[in-house]
Amino acid sequence: MSAIAILNIALRLTIWFLLTADFGLANIIIGVSIALLLPRSHTSPEKLRDWLRVLWEIIVAIPQAYIEAFQIMLRPHNEEEIVRQRVPPRRTPGLVFLDIFLITFTPKTIVTKYDKQGWYEVHKVKRRGRDREIANNK
Repeated sequence: MSAIAILNIALRLTIWFLLTADFGLANIIIGVSIALLLPRSHTSPEKLRDWLRVLWEIIVAIPQAYIEAFQIMLRPHNEEEIVRQRVPPRRTPGLVFLDIFLITFTPKTIVTKYDKQGWYEVHKVKRRGRDREIANNK
């Protein structure tokens, strides 16, 4: 069994346990069965590198999420914008899910739409620009 297949099964099991919140023997058997029965795609070394890169980005995003949460609490973030972000090429559905999870994990951003042509629509909150803030206070 390849490393990507193991990562896919682990991701499926993680999602299953997050959805069910049950670690009983019957639920574990059901989760493993579903993870193994769901269809899989062809794997390649590039996909493994993509998986490892995304997993590293998730590890880095955890402290970033705490930093952003404190920034939002300490300073108002009154500006909003919606930007389109390009999906990296040749993404498997599992990697697309992890990309969306990673973007949505941080408090200042959330994916509002995934376009099948290869774009994420991301809603961001940010602090108002210093110049506009001064002009608005006058």
